[in-house]
Amino acid sequence: MSHDPRITSRRNALKCMAFGSAGTLFALSGGIFTPIDLAVAAGTDKDKMAALGKPLFVQISDTHIGFNKEANPDVNSTLNKTIEFVNGMPEQPALIIHTGDITHLSKASEFDAAQQMMSKLRTTELHTVPGEHDTTDATVTEYFNRFGKASNNKGYYSFDHAGVHFIALINVLQFKPGGLGTLGTEQLAWVTQDLKGRSSSTPIVVFAHMPLWTIYEPWGWGTGDADQLMSQLKRFGSVTVLNGHIHQIVQKTEGNITFHTARSTAYPQPVAGVGNGPGPLKVDADQLPGMLGVTTVTAPSAKAKMFALADSTLAGSGTAVASAAGSQVVIKDFMFSPTSLPVKAGATVTWLNKDEEPHTVISDTGLFHSAAMDTNDSFSFKFDQAGTYHFTCSIHPRMVGTIVVS
Repeated sequence: MSHDPRITSRRNALKCMAFGSAGTLFALSGGIFTPIDLAVAAGTDKDKMAALGKPLFVQISDTHIGFNKEANPDVNSTLNKTIEFVNGMPEQPALIIHTGDITHLSKASEFDAAQQMMSKLRTTELHTVPGEHDTTDATVTEYFNRFGKASNNKGYYSFDHAGVHFIALINVLQFKPGGLGTLGTEQLAWVTQDLKGRSSSTPIVVFAHMPLWTIYEPWGWGTGDADQLMSQLKRFGSVTVLNGHIHQIVQKTEGNITFHTARSTAYPQPVAGVGNGPGPLKVDADQLPGMLGVTTVTAPSAKAKMFALADSTLAGSGTAVASAAGSQVVIKDFMFSPTSLPVKAGATVTWLNKDEEPHTVISDTGLFHSAAMDTNDSFSFKFDQAGTYHFTCSIHPRMVGTIVVS
């Protein structure tokens, strides 16, 4: 998957949007990062999950403990549901990574509540970086009093696990004009020393709160000096860069570097450039769980270089199998929703395009192939046989989805 140089435009940035998430599972399938619905992963038996690879870690982001506004007045409940979701996976990941905004107002009581809830995770090894909401207290000490030991209170550190080198960075203490995050010369120099002497075959995972690539500069969705970091990472054969901050899934690949932002467990934010600016996005109560989630990461296999990433929505953890009468996949903001749809044999699935751009729906086995669908056009197919059916859009191949027929 090559990087489109026009990605900096709003429309092309939207083409990278994909996959609702309860968080993110990272696993490798066929040598490329393949998003796998974490809800499906949580309900899949161990033999089938083994084919995807061993889950290495789960990314949780933007829990915003202390937030109580209309977009989600009970963020504690959605974090607890996320924790139950992760604990219910058939094979527990070795690590949990939290990519910032643990709290909403940097209050001691918020950090205490977050720690108490996250202590319920069966995976005991937790690694964090701070978000800008974690560093608003006057002395900027509440986060570091609890999570600063790993970095000697600097906010950046590294560690190794299962042959993978992890680099945790902080980009929320200095902001460039316009709101872009900053790593700073001291931290960049430290990265240089940290990577010095490491083999280019070492898999690298980098995580920070704000995106380490510019997604939408007018809203400060990026890091101003991230290009200096990327120049140091290009020599490595497998690099995964994980961020939060924007509360939605956006991803791209440049050479051997894969970029991925995660959903929040608290509330969604608008798509880049839509509305007056970033901030809590109110949706109908029944839609909220489908816009919150996590990411799971599975380590590379012997044959493949890259990790596999799987995103899941909280809604997916309780998704019922659709009846044979029919089901719908909506195409909106350059993504299929839901990404993975369970149906019974005999069900007719309809894809409805709500974008202003045309899309197609094509089975990876050639079982079905729609014509180009313009706005409000639809395509339907009846699934008679049980199985898992993968599909994509031939115009925008980053868009992928799955129909699971039982």
